[in-house]
Amino acid sequence: MTSQKILMATMSMGIGGAETHILELSKRLVSGGHRVMVASNGGEYVKELEAAGVEHVVVPMHRRSIGAMIRSYFALRRLIRSGQFDVVHAHARIPGFLCGLARKKRSKYVFVTTAHGMFAAGGLAGKLSNWGQKTIAVSEDIRTYLIEQYGVPKTNIFLTVNGIDTQRFSPTISGEAVRAEFGIAETAPVILHVSRLDQEPAIIAEQLLEITPDLCAAHPDLHMLIVGGGDQLGRLREMAEEVNARIGRTAIHMTGPRTDVGACIAASTMFVGVSRAALEAMSGARPVVLTGAQGYIGIFDEAKREVAQHTNFCGRGQVLPTEHRLRGDLLHLLALNQSERDALGAYGREMVQAEYSIETMTDDTLRAYHAATLRERRILVSGYYGFRNAGDEAILDAFIQSTKDLPCPVRVTVLSNTPEETAKKHGTSTVSRFNLFSVLRALRRADVLVSGGGSLLQDKSSTRSIIYYLSIIRLAKLFRKPVMLYANGIGPVDRPRNRRRVKKTISRADMVTLREESSLEELLRIGVSGPPMYVTADPIFLIETKDEAPAMEALRKAGVPGDRPLIGISVRSLRTGADFVSQMAALADQITHDLGYHVVFLPMQMPQDVNMSRKIIERMTHPAYLLGTDLSPEALIGACGQMDLVIAMRLHTMLFAARALTPVIGLVCDPKIAYFLEKLDMPSGGAVEDFAPEELLALVRTVLDERTAYRERLTSAVAVMDAGAAENTRLLGEMLR
Repeated sequence: MTSQKILMATMSMGIGGAETHILELSKRLVSGGHRVMVASNGGEYVKELEAAGVEHVVVPMHRRSIGAMIRSYFALRRLIRSGQFDVVHAHARIPGFLCGLARKKRSKYVFVTTAHGMFAAGGLAGKLSNWGQKTIAVSEDIRTYLIEQYGVPKTNIFLTVNGIDTQRFSPTISGEAVRAEFGIAETAPVILHVSRLDQEPAIIAEQLLEITPDLCAAHPDLHMLIVGGGDQLGRLREMAEEVNARIGRTAIHMTGPRTDVGACIAASTMFVGVSRAALEAMSGARPVVLTGAQGYIGIFDEAKREVAQHTNFCGRGQVLPTEHRLRGDLLHLLALNQSERDALGAYGREMVQAEYSIETMTDDTLRAYHAATLRERRILVSGYYGFRNAGDEAILDAFIQSTKDLPCPVRVTVLSNTPEETAKKHGTSTVSRFNLFSVLRALRRADVLVSGGGSLLQDKSSTRSIIYYLSIIRLAKLFRKPVMLYANGIGPVDRPRNRRRVKKTISRADMVTLREESSLEELLRIGVSGPPMYVTADPIFLIETKDEAPAMEALRKAGVPGDRPLIGISVRSLRTGADFVSQMAALADQITHDLGYHVVFLPMQMPQDVNMSRKIIERMTHPAYLLGTDLSPEALIGACGQMDLVIAMRLHTMLFAARALTPVIGLVCDPKIAYFLEKLDMPSGGAVEDFAPEELLALVRTVLDERTAYRERLTSAVAVMDAGAAENTRLLGEMLR
């Protein structure tokens, strides 16, 4: 990338995780040929910035008083106007607000912000927050928070990591000087805690002080090293003196803020804390107990990796930190032999080296800068959204995820039945699908209309829906907008008049992608000609599901015990000739009693599927469980991944299970179910109207006995689906070019 002049604006450059992030990022940008200036109130890291060639300018953005903010605003405005910056990058809400205020609409520089944590979204501060043209979030849960609490479009948010200098924080660093400074013997165990010691985060330091006498009783030569400054430092020092007096020696060392954290880590035996400081300790190959004011994770190992990464190693949403938990984990670590502690430390360092490099952090930041310079395309999406159908919501989620792979930045607006709910859930702009004037305004502003995915063009349910979706396409063409049918399932379209409508309207589309061959055949039979038509795959195969935490939380909230394997069942309300509810209840009881499984019902359409599932559960003699509603597609796919088998009447339940490589048996209530069972090479449980519980139970036994073979078949089929789903994105990218 061409050399750029970048202004980093933050509250201060004292000791802290965000400050270290800015320090390392600025140094790496300078080493890459960029010119960087940091504006802040100053602090301990200013000397290191200047030594690396980063200019620092004092702007008192650390105070929230109106007078201080006015002075900071004028100082920033003068600096920005005279600096000829290519990028202004704010790292907290006050700097973000002030930089946004100083930026004129016609300003040529890029304005980017980074969210390092979560803040209260209410009040004046929430309303005045400015997250820039693009926003960088340092964890997935912060991105979700920005979407839900501030309405930041998901397509505007870039994920990054807290990049760690693995040479600066390395097991090869010596800690001898630090031990000598505090009179700590070479063999004495040292527990290190590094944190800003303000009101909320100081709770962990206080808990450490409380349990130090117990730890010293078990290990008489133990030392506690607490590094950091803040408004609670004085109080904690007094408390430390009292504890030391009770112990009869100086076991606790309150060092205040320091910049030689790498040496302090090298001097330690283990680390207690969260976030960036914890990652630095892992880089130094030290065992870590993850605990902070927002939650307690415990001793970091492979089992804790996913939940730790999901919360940026802060423990948000986990159990509350307690002295009892902390004491138990520290005594456990102290009881381990050196090789066992070394193994924990080595695992942490390997993870940091693989996933938390400064290079990754810098590359992510530069991508955000570059994206902000590109002309943004506006995509209007029309589909069955805002009706609380998990399958269609998954399609929308997959589409939004896929936009990151488009050749230009985009802003997605969705026509929704419940605009506010859709905006909060998916992080997009929304328009009420039945507000004609809003729809017309959105079409006029759009660069392209995307219609889909799902089975929008069919008249099995009603003619009204097919008229609605075709009308949106006709209006788009009236405004001379390009139209893409995106991964549509077509048909059945049985009424002659509706077939003529489809032929006339779809023939004017610019591109058509279809999720199955039968849909292409249906369009050709109807007589559609003109647009290029491709058979691709359902978009949900684009959904990434690396994190198991949402699925495990969903199962926990549903009360699913962990003492048995799981089988999922997805049902829908249909008129059948048999007593379907009683028969399905009997089948679920046999699965529980005869096969030893817990049955978990997976509702897709609310409230219909929930009501149907509850009716079945009420008829059962054994307990069964109902997964919660309004779960994310990732949570639903992850839940399917925890199951040995899924029995499904819903197409997207089948596809969720396939995405998780969980074998699935389909109950055919729609031709598309039979089609996808064939494509996935999975067995059919027969037509719903001919439901035969005993035959289905026998098929369940067969699939469970041959589960490995069925997973292998799914793996091959899903690879084809993945490629087809990616083709949707590639073809949309061609249209946008």
